[in-house]
Amino acid sequence: MSFFDDKIAERLGGANFGKSTQIYKFELIKRAKAAAKVAHPGTPIIDMGVGEPDWPADALVVQALSQEAGKPENRWYADNGIPEFQHAAAEYLHKVYGVQIENPAENIIHGIGSKPVLALLPICFINPGDVLLTTVPGYPVSATYTKYLGGKVFNLPLIESNSFLPDLDSIPAEILRRSKVLYLNYPNNPTGAAATKEFFKHAVDFAHRNGIVIVHDAAYSALTYDGYKPLSFLSVDGAMDVGIEVHSLSKAFNMTGWRIGFVCGNPKAVKAYATVKDNTDSGQFRAIQKAAVQAFAHPEITQSTIDKYSRRFDLLVQALRELGFKANKPKGSFYCYVHSPTGTEDGKQFKTAAEFSDFLIRSVLISTVPWDDAGAYIRFSVTFEADSAEKEKKVIEEMKNRMEKLKLKF
Repeated sequence: MSFFDDKIAERLGGANFGKSTQIYKFELIKRAKAAAKVAHPGTPIIDMGVGEPDWPADALVVQALSQEAGKPENRWYADNGIPEFQHAAAEYLHKVYGVQIENPAENIIHGIGSKPVLALLPICFINPGDVLLTTVPGYPVSATYTKYLGGKVFNLPLIESNSFLPDLDSIPAEILRRSKVLYLNYPNNPTGAAATKEFFKHAVDFAHRNGIVIVHDAAYSALTYDGYKPLSFLSVDGAMDVGIEVHSLSKAFNMTGWRIGFVCGNPKAVKAYATVKDNTDSGQFRAIQKAAVQAFAHPEITQSTIDKYSRRFDLLVQALRELGFKANKPKGSFYCYVHSPTGTEDGKQFKTAAEFSDFLIRSVLISTVPWDDAGAYIRFSVTFEADSAEKEKKVIEEMKNRMEKLKLKF
């Protein structure tokens, strides 16, 4: 017995910490990639599993960081942020989403990326026994922290027949009585589904009737296609009374590694987050916040990214349809979410999407992300590396050629 065998907290497994044989999905994908490289030396992997922008941040933003990084006044702790960031974020919300923020100092606060924000928010609201309503498949951070705090998680499956929106009216009464927070994420990861204003109105009414806080993860909200406009949950009447929205500069401005985002919404909820944050971190580097101010002032940066992803989606969806997938171009995000094949014509069977995804990377070196939470689905990302429209076509053509050889069945 080692010194730490009885020291690890029960929320991490206690004495059983480190003994689980369960392997995290993305670790399985990483291992399959490594095995595929060994088995097929010289054949490049087509990586459509990575959920990170393939472009760097815009030169304008990089230049702002360079200029600000050496200024002596930016060396101090940022704590809960700088006013310039709050005001710029408010102007951005008004310009892009039509949301009017009356008091940025009370309604907005920065975060070191949206992931830490979503991790800290349950600390603001969840007591032992409280329930978090969350969507599956989906981003698990808030659910993980809810469990850490002794809370419970109730999953709302996202199914195609309901346009990948949660059925809020299906929640049992005994769950509703204990529910404290509803987590939403639109445009959605992994389904690519976009919420309508009618759905957000229904969610706000649901929150008012049941006394439930809404946390809307809007990380992909600026990435929309073919006439669908960016939509903020906060644009709905009454939303500010019951919820908050979490924004990220990672997707809209290709600033993934910069770790900068913000929370906006009800002032008391924002203050609660600020209190927890103040006891957790000392704020993001002021120069990064000031570079973000430059990004907010130039939403045309996002438009060029949208044009690229839209072009890639058109190519990908057409290729997938020709291969037999029932693929549709999403209204938002950079993900295409499709039913997994059931097998191949030579008799191979796939019981789960995970089995197909593993087969795909090992046999033809195409990396995807499987989801089996609400049916067997595969997620293709259009963030693959290609530095021109011509190369994008070649990537999709090569993907199609490799998959055609598999003779998939659906």
